[in-house]
Amino acid sequence: MTGKKKLEGRKVWREARAIIWRYRWRVALGLVVMVIGRVSGMVVPGASKFLVDDVVGGGRADLLLPLALAVAAASLVQGASSFALSQILGVTAQRAITEMRKTVQAHVGRLPVNYFDSTRSGVLISRVMTDAEGIRNLVGTGLVQLTGGLLTAVLSLGVLLYLNWSLTLYTIAVLLFFGGAMTFAFKRLRPLFRERGKINAQVTGRLGESLSGVRIVKAYTSERKEDLVFARGAHRLFRNVAKAVTGVSALTAVSSVVMGAIGLIMATVG
Repeated sequence: MTGKKKLEGRKVWREARAIIWRYRWRVALGLVVMVIGRVSGMVVPGASKFLVDDVVGGGRADLLLPLALAVAAASLVQGASSFALSQILGVTAQRAITEMRKTVQAHVGRLPVNYFDSTRSGVLISRVMTDAEGIRNLVGTGLVQLTGGLLTAVLSLGVLLYLNWSLTLYTIAVLLFFGGAMTFAFKRLRPLFRERGKINAQVTGRLGESLSGVRIVKAYTSERKEDLVFARGAHRLFRNVAKAVTGVSALTAVSSVVMGAIGLIMATVG
């Protein structure tokens, strides 16, 4: 079982790398735009230090206008980079999703006839149109935002260690606890989200077949049976969503506690 999971993981990783490599130039351009946006985003926090220390504390009123212009320029650059990033990678993601849908549809169309006898056409339609959305995070803004978050975290960590290493170490300890909680939560939530796609495909597929064959359903007076089948599927979907909402809510509560703990550490240690 473990060997099979490792083999599937390697196959998924190989396919993911192939998709990213196909759109590597746009992803690289998105990374450059992301770096520009992240750097410009650090101007506002840095400007507050000069505002308090030099303009207010040092009485340098002549620095107020250049500081305000720098903040305004950084804000404009950050907004422009955010718009450009969504345009560059958003269009790329949609193009990749469209190509994946075409590939899956072509593959399904070449399957043997006995496969269609055991699988509802509505399920196949839902999987072809919905499952391709999963690659959005590979060539869309998801991967770039993850890289940008890591870059910002590393730079911020270096600055914080330079300013107050003891306070930073306490904060890192709390964040490590939060990271462990997130890892545990996502191990529980990931199967729920994966199962939701399957349940949604089954319910949508059965509903589509029921509506397209409504004359047959009425001819055999099977309305009550179809109602019962749909109700069972809808309740399965509801239970899945309820579990996912509970997990996300618990994770949000833990994050609030972590933020409070960091504030407490800053008040006592800092």
